[in-house]
Amino acid sequence: MALLDTWRDMAYSETANKGDLQRLWTDYFQKEKDIYAELLKNPDEVVSGTVAELAEKYGIDIMTMTGFLDGINDSLKEANPIEEMEEDTEVSLAFDKELLYKNMVAAGADWLYELPEWEEIFDEDKRKELYREQKLSMTVVKPDKVYPNDPCPCGSGKKYKKCCGKKG
Repeated sequence: MALLDTWRDMAYSETANKGDLQRLWTDYFQKEKDIYAELLKNPDEVVSGTVAELAEKYGIDIMTMTGFLDGINDSLKEANPIEEMEEDTEVSLAFDKELLYKNMVAAGADWLYELPEWEEIFDEDKRKELYREQKLSMTVVKPDKVYPNDPCPCGSGKKYKKCCGKKG
């Protein structure tokens, strides 16, 4: 079974004890935060290696590294083959800084997008702008309702009920 399947079966288990799952995620989030803090210290350095090498580099187990690779994949300049990766698969952590920040915001991961390392990468205005852009991209805007006596949105000048709103 590929690493990703094993990680997802473990981390998103329907049958696992809820306390065990909570401990797994609490532990994972702390390790994830530590790795991001390290990566953000040199954001232009391309960190790469096998899954096993990166797990060793950051002092974590293979499953935690697999979860991290799953989480960062959408923020990378070039996606890793996470669906079929094994311990000896070469992966890269070359991330797009703006995309990573926005994805952290989208995930609601304030413990990540509020890391002090971001302050050296983007000034406060830029971080606010990226935050705002991400939040707006997730906002659903419903069009205004057109009532029968309103001017028709097609621009004819007629009332909606006498134009496009006519029942046939």
